[in-house]
Amino acid sequence: MPGIDIPRMGLPDRLAARLSIPEQHELLLSRRTLMAGAAAAAASVAVGSPAAAFWRQASAPPGRMVVPFGRHLAWGANPRTRMSVGWQVPARVTHPFVRVGDSPANLGPKVDAEIRALHTELDDVIAPLDQYYVHAALDDLLPGTTYYYAVGHHGYDPTDLPDFGRIDSFTTAPSRRRVADPFTFTAFGDQGVSSHALANDGMLIAQRPAFHLHAGDLCYADASGKGLKTDYYNPRTWNQFLAQNEPVAAEVPWMACMGNHDMEALYSHDGYGGQRARWDFPDNGPAKAAGVYSFLYGNVGVVALDANDVCLELAGNRGYTGGAQTAWLDERLKYLREQPDVDFVVVFFHHCAYSTTTAHASDGGVRRKWVPLFDKYQVDLVINGHNHVYERADALRGGVARKTPIGDTVHPDRDGTIYVTAGGGGRGLYGFDTPDSYAGHPHEVDEIKSYVWADGRERVPEKVGWSRVRFTGYSFVAVDVEPADEGHTTTMTLRALTEDGDEIDRVVLARKAAGGERQALNDQAA
Repeated sequence: MPGIDIPRMGLPDRLAARLSIPEQHELLLSRRTLMAGAAAAAASVAVGSPAAAFWRQASAPPGRMVVPFGRHLAWGANPRTRMSVGWQVPARVTHPFVRVGDSPANLGPKVDAEIRALHTELDDVIAPLDQYYVHAALDDLLPGTTYYYAVGHHGYDPTDLPDFGRIDSFTTAPSRRRVADPFTFTAFGDQGVSSHALANDGMLIAQRPAFHLHAGDLCYADASGKGLKTDYYNPRTWNQFLAQNEPVAAEVPWMACMGNHDMEALYSHDGYGGQRARWDFPDNGPAKAAGVYSFLYGNVGVVALDANDVCLELAGNRGYTGGAQTAWLDERLKYLREQPDVDFVVVFFHHCAYSTTTAHASDGGVRRKWVPLFDKYQVDLVINGHNHVYERADALRGGVARKTPIGDTVHPDRDGTIYVTAGGGGRGLYGFDTPDSYAGHPHEVDEIKSYVWADGRERVPEKVGWSRVRFTGYSFVAVDVEPADEGHTTTMTLRALTEDGDEIDRVVLARKAAGGERQALNDQAA
């Protein structure tokens, strides 16, 4: 992109390709230490030294001149009572806070926030870059309640600056009761920073979603996406990404999972040090994993996974949880199916279980490790990214497809799971290697040839009869949920929409509303 510096990390491709992310991280740190010895004259102002701290403090602008940006919300482990508020500041500040209240005119006292400073230093960058991410946790909120909030820091208090301050709002998840009001949630992956990403955001907010699921490959600061030290990387892209999404994410919880472009090997042994600085995730997933969690909203249980742990296409973080994530997934799906108020289970992650593009197609690791669990617990909907298209498979169970044309109604308990690739979030598009699929038009197909990633990064050809709808334009999905009384039919209607708002696919998932005495409903339960 003209005018934007995209530095390259400093290990030869032939070496980095043989090393895991932890090995690359250690080697780069060692190399950086040796290089620092050649710059002894600057050591007195090295990042983290007392002199550096003095000069940063001395040169910091007054707090009133530092304007927060990139506000984004995320559910806590219990979305009925907890909300996490994140934002960014362009310079170091002191005593950051958030105020929250029941009206814009009645914001409460300051709730302390935490600054997570992220330092980026690459071999061929002249000046190191510091970015400042701020987070505050709001606890003990009331279910189904709208709150107003404003963020600030010492010298910048929105309640004192009515002409410059900004006040946003959010609504907590409804109480755990058998029947809740209808609601909508949205999803896409592979967004990046672009005019198409902005267009999708505009159409997305028009759906008035209760929350949004981002299926990985968030901003593409790491443009290469291999999880290698040789990846091209521009940390400033994160500033653009958060500012781009603020109009939506400041009022709609923005629930993300990790894609391959989100492994930034520079920052930590697992490549997720940068993501932990930028995001707050519900803290109910396995300890070693990043962006792995679940939450309940209405009669829907949602599970986020990190497919970098099990995919066979890319080795960067394969196996990094030591099987803990898959074991947790088994336990969590079992828990969700035991809840008397949970009818639908939705799982989202990056690498595709079922897709047919020429770029990435399907991943055998996901199919081997997780699809049997989706079958076992009758998962209703799986949302993926990675392939920059829209594609919907027929309902699948045990590898057997039940033909599901546009507009059909599926009963997941007997028909199987619906798998959707929603990778048209804003990054450059991919294509399908068949003559009946082309840009701008959705197509239903009956049988094509594709492939699946296997051990050793081998592409194994497969004949596909399950790819039902394909579209190669920018798009996202909106899911409309209609809860119902016990024993009545509850529905979850998936709509695929283009960046212009045209509907290109629709399928209805229907179940008999659950009930019984399996577990008492409890608003404090996660």
